[in-house]
Amino acid sequence: MLRTIPPRVSVIIPAYNSMPELTKCVTSAMEQTLGPEQIEIIAIDDGSTDGTGQELDRLARTCSRLRVIHQSNSGGAGGPRNTGLDLATGDYVFFLDSDDYLGPDALRRMVATADENRTDVVLGKMVSVDGRAVPTAVFSHNQPRTDVFSSLAYRTLGCWKLFRRSLIERLGLRFPPYRNCEDKPFTAAAYLNADGISVVADYDCYYSRNRRNGNNLTRTAAGLVHRMDGTRLCFETVARYVEPGPRRDRIMRRHVEWELCGPLRALLPWEDDREARERFYPQFRQWALRHVTDGVFQQIAPPDRLIVHLLRADRYEDLMTVARHAEEDQTRGHLVDKGRVYWLHPFFRDPAKAVPDACFDVTDRLPVHHDLTEAAWTGDGGRLRLSGHARIDSLGPLEPGTRLILRSRGVPHPDLRLPVVVGAVPHRPDARTGESPEPAAAFGAVLDLDAVDAGAPLGDGIWDLHLEVRCEGVGRTVRLRQTRTDDDGGRADPPPRELRTASRSGRGPTTARPFFTPHGNLSVEIRPTPAEPPCHVTQVAWDPSAPGTLVVGGRVTADAARHPEAMTLRAEDDTGLARETPVRCTSADGHTGFTARLPVRELPPGRWTLTLRTGATPGTDDSNGPVPVPHTTGLTGTRWFNASRLGRPYYAKPLPRAAHGALVLRVAPVRLTAALRRRLRGLVN
Repeated sequence: MLRTIPPRVSVIIPAYNSMPELTKCVTSAMEQTLGPEQIEIIAIDDGSTDGTGQELDRLARTCSRLRVIHQSNSGGAGGPRNTGLDLATGDYVFFLDSDDYLGPDALRRMVATADENRTDVVLGKMVSVDGRAVPTAVFSHNQPRTDVFSSLAYRTLGCWKLFRRSLIERLGLRFPPYRNCEDKPFTAAAYLNADGISVVADYDCYYSRNRRNGNNLTRTAAGLVHRMDGTRLCFETVARYVEPGPRRDRIMRRHVEWELCGPLRALLPWEDDREARERFYPQFRQWALRHVTDGVFQQIAPPDRLIVHLLRADRYEDLMTVARHAEEDQTRGHLVDKGRVYWLHPFFRDPAKAVPDACFDVTDRLPVHHDLTEAAWTGDGGRLRLSGHARIDSLGPLEPGTRLILRSRGVPHPDLRLPVVVGAVPHRPDARTGESPEPAAAFGAVLDLDAVDAGAPLGDGIWDLHLEVRCEGVGRTVRLRQTRTDDDGGRADPPPRELRTASRSGRGPTTARPFFTPHGNLSVEIRPTPAEPPCHVTQVAWDPSAPGTLVVGGRVTADAARHPEAMTLRAEDDTGLARETPVRCTSADGHTGFTARLPVRELPPGRWTLTLRTGATPGTDDSNGPVPVPHTTGLTGTRWFNASRLGRPYYAKPLPRAAHGALVLRVAPVRLTAALRRRLRGLVN
């Protein structure tokens, strides 16, 4: 049967001598939950001699959506990928290497993410099967919509991602004919022109593994001769698409560290000396002169600064000496001088070498080990007791100059710097090792929120807490963080506390709320104490006896109970259209409860936000704001038949929690074709 509707995804698999891993690779694409009609698989046999072509033909006989192309060997993965791109018809393309495989739900999740967030590139979480290195930092959490300047996405330039095909065709992207690094400039160009990037981190999408026969291109084409053209194209791609300045420096830094300094240090010493001197060294030097700006130079680590300096100064012999002894030189100690820490490399302050101190300055890169072991209220006022331990790697004990810093988030205000007590402060053992830190690393402080700002109370807003750690005259500032978590991976926030109003003239009650961010950093929010809401929702459920009717119930305060006629349950769509239904109040045991029944089946299709309105108190100008009907995890979707619309089935389902916290329902007709498709798929399964 000819395909009449384009597939959502074209999966492109380049294959060369890929047995036996190939079979699992292809079947993982065939068995995706996205559905057979949504996927086309284009497998390119690139002149294999081990039965890869025959296995692809066998698999194609079992799957009508698998198309096999046989071609002469091109020498790399870029050629067959380009063949696949020329044939692809999907809304998206996904490049799957023939030794890897997909999680069953990978493509469905990635396509849904791209559709919902209108993003052009989606990264699916990668998993190592047998120790093969995969990126991990970018997959710490889901990122619905981001870019290369706001995330760690640019750390992974492999092409094993979902790309919107219109982006690839608009840019005219194809893979260069290189054996190694051919995918980096392709992915870089897509990243830098993408209308949004998404990261799916809560599902294992892509399983990466080494081949049993060891013929991965990353191993067989690892030498500099196979890397230089791809590296040059990486630098040129960034220069083409990003204007000079801090944004370009941030992107260039990745290539300077990974494509320039890394291979030079690890590979150049092993090349033939004539090749190294006459062929590779001039190219490395050209990149250092052209692309390593002062902004990039300041961001890279001292070993890389030293390499760049020697390249710029055209000192080949010194550069080779540094590269050959890089591993042993990494273990050399440090020197503290005038508040800075320097790497004691043999070239450091050697008059014959004349290398600037900046090439050895590691002050801002020494790890700061610290942990907030206690954050608790003390006494009756706004006094928050903090204690923990901290040290700077390779340096001595904490010094009295260590300070606690409060920094306002989003509101202009000078930093508040407070002294801490260092040494001999009670502290808890490390949660992981059970060992107590040295007393010389302990600190403690009492933060009086009623008088912290030069005797004045802390102002409204969110204040982030930092610790300026000082050891041997060296200072490093870090966010004050609690590393340990409970069994569920969370942290216990100190309870909110109402502060004294005497020190806040003209102000009503104020509440301080200490809290830990998802990364464990401590912050304090200062806000006027909110008035008690006029009502509290305790029930949100579908009425089993009336299809398409939502029941919302709860209790109201005494003030609201005096005017129950003013209360309504309101549903409002994205265009401002609203429907309201009255609330019925009843009293029992000294409490007043309410119930509202919303006929969702009568709402037009759309996204409807639900709130409770208590109205104004008669005879006054006072008016309570809307109270969100909370998002309830136990509330599922429901369906009904709409007699006024030819008996067509409709559904309503709660959408993910919105920023304002109110329950949002999507009301829409059931797509009969999609429903029938799901039903048939369920019967087949």
